[in-house]
This record gives sequence, C-alpha cells and structure tokens, in this order.
Amino acid sequence: MYPRLATDRLHTLAARFPAVVILGARQVGKTTLARQAFPDHAYVDLEDPRTGELFGDDPRFQLDQHSLGSGLIIDEAQAVPAVFAALRGAIDADRQARGRFVVLGSAQPTLVRGVSESLAGRVGLLELDPLTASETRATPPLRSWRELWLCGGFPDALAAGVDGFRDWHEAYLRSYVERDLPQLGIAAEPILTRRLLTMLAHQQGGLLNVSNLAAALGVGHAKVARLLDVFEATFLLRRLPPWFRNVGKRLVKSPKTYLRDSGLVHHLLNIGRMDELDSHPIRGASWEGFVLEDLLRRERLAHPQTQPHFWRTAAGGEIDLLLDHGNLRHAIEIKAGRGTAHQARHLAAMMQDVEAQQGWIVDQGDAAETAINPSVSGVGVEKALGLLP
Repeated sequence: MYPRLATDRLHTLAARFPAVVILGARQVGKTTLARQAFPDHAYVDLEDPRTGELFGDDPRFQLDQHSLGSGLIIDEAQAVPAVFAALRGAIDADRQARGRFVVLGSAQPTLVRGVSESLAGRVGLLELDPLTASETRATPPLRSWRELWLCGGFPDALAAGVDGFRDWHEAYLRSYVERDLPQLGIAAEPILTRRLLTMLAHQQGGLLNVSNLAAALGVGHAKVARLLDVFEATFLLRRLPPWFRNVGKRLVKSPKTYLRDSGLVHHLLNIGRMDELDSHPIRGASWEGFVLEDLLRRERLAHPQTQPHFWRTAAGGEIDLLLDHGNLRHAIEIKAGRGTAHQARHLAAMMQDVEAQQGWIVDQGDAAETAINPSVSGVGVEKALGLLP
C-alpha cells in the first residue's frame, strides 16, 4: 500500500479534536488510511446490516462499548443518522480525549448535515484525494507520472494498470449512477449523467456555461446545475474560481471546470493507451488538469488555508493557477510542451496585475527548478510533482 501524505495532517487533527471526519470520493482509500493511521482503534461499518441495526437501536451504548480501547473508526456513518447526536453526547462526556472517534464518509448530505448540526466545534475535517505522483513513487510498486496521468489516482484503478483501468472506471461510474446518486436524492438517469460527464471531459479546463450544457443535453438549466453541484459535492468535479481585482481590465467571471481524476477523463473520452493520449486533442487540457490537481492535493495538506484561483482577461491574458496564501501569491503556468523565455516574460507581465511574488512554468521536461527571469522559474514535471511553491 502506498503511504499517504495526509497521514501527518490526520494525526495533527486527531491531536487537536475529539473526533476527525475524513471525507473523499468512494474508493479513494479513506478506510485504508484510517486503519493504518489508527491501528489500535476498533472499526465498524454502518452499511453492514447487522452493525447498522445495532447502532440504530442504541447508538450511544454501541459507541461507548466499541470505543472502550483507544478509539473507534466509524465507516459510512451517514447510514445511521442517529449516530451523530450520540457522538455529540459521547464526546461531551469526555472532551479531553483527543482522536477518540474517526468518522468516514463520501460527502453524503446526511453526513455533512450531521457534522454541521451535531458536531460543530468538536471535529476536525480532512479531505482525502486520489494518489499524488510523490505517493506512487515512495514505495513499490513504483508508478511513473505518465502511468498515473493516464490511469488516474484512484488506488484500484492505478493497480489495474493500462490494461484494466478503464474497466475499473466503468464499474465505478455504474455504481455512482445506480447507487450514489439515488442516495443523494437524484433519480438515476445513466444516459444523461454519462453525457454530461463526457461533455465536461471534452471541456476539461474550460469556462463553465450551464445554459450551453443544458441546451446541448435538451434538459432544463436547473437539472444541469443540480447535477454539477452533486458532482462537486462528491469530489468528481472542481470549479476553479477566477481571481478578482479592479485593475481596469474586464475579467472573465465564470469558473473553470475540471474533472478531478485524469483517469476518469480518459475513460470518458475513450482513451486507453499513452500513444492515444499523446495524439488526442485533449492532451493539453488533460495535462493541465493533472498537474493542477497534483499541486492542489499537496498544497491543501501543507497549507490548508490556501485559496486557488485562475486569472484570465477578455483580451486573452491567462494564468492557469494562482495560489493565494494571504500575504503571498504564486502564479503557475502549466505547459504540455516545454516552457520558453517568451512565455516567462508574458507570465511576468501578468504577475504584476495580480501582485504575485513568484511564478512557475511547469512543463513535461525533467529539469530542476531554474530561473528564467528574475520573477519566473521553469521546472520539469519530474521535480514539480514533488515540490510546492
């Protein structure tokens, strides 16, 4: 199993709060992470019918009994909503006990509502993402960034390799449509859901226009907007907001959208091999999304308060990613080819508009970080996927 960068952050939260909630897409490795990080904790899965029945009948008694040792990992807590009120009582009975409960979920409304209503101020939140390049290169079986880019970062999809990752994503999509969406109150409409996800894959990294998507699908604006909200809440979709500042220019105000896992993008676009990806029109946008996600997964763990944005003017100026640390701002351009001095000068000029102090150009080379001009450095992907601005 791959070591997860989130482990240190998880232990930090467990040392500060009586309970920790780990959120993330299904099959991203939440259970594995929790059981590795807290090997002495008891474990229960509330989607197991017998266990769910016991916790439904008397949740407080079951919590106390199962956490008598070092603590308790509660998987799929949203399956028994009554457990959240019982958790509040169990926590308040011993507020000095830190990291006693670890709650896992896939951002179901019941889970989020239970945390916000019953456990506010009592829990730390950790979002677990698919694997990063640095994680897949830390222990055997070692995976190259090209394989990770093609197959995506879900552990089982990556383990399936080039020959099997598309079968895994197909099964994942079927489960998502037939199981997860109905649990979220969305009628299972496989054809519509698939068409919308495929359109988003074709528009990877593009500006969001809900009306155009609805018109192309022949459905109402509200239905598409609702599905987009669900995709985002279940960690399939990222809406990257624009950065605003009044600099006398007319700025683009729509968010950019990315399907967060590159393997899902490639499966939806019928890309199954690296040579197909290298010659496909989506290659540049797919590469941008892959690098952006890898950076943001590591950035959120190192600097949880960082705000990501993009910058684009109506005249065509663009910065792919701005990382706003509050008192420091980094500008990052992501290139599928090799970064050039001309691109660095263009980035440096735009950095003045957004008051960015440091700029990077990330390309597919293997070069270490080198200064191209006083404010912009170039770095190859071999180094960039292990560094943070």
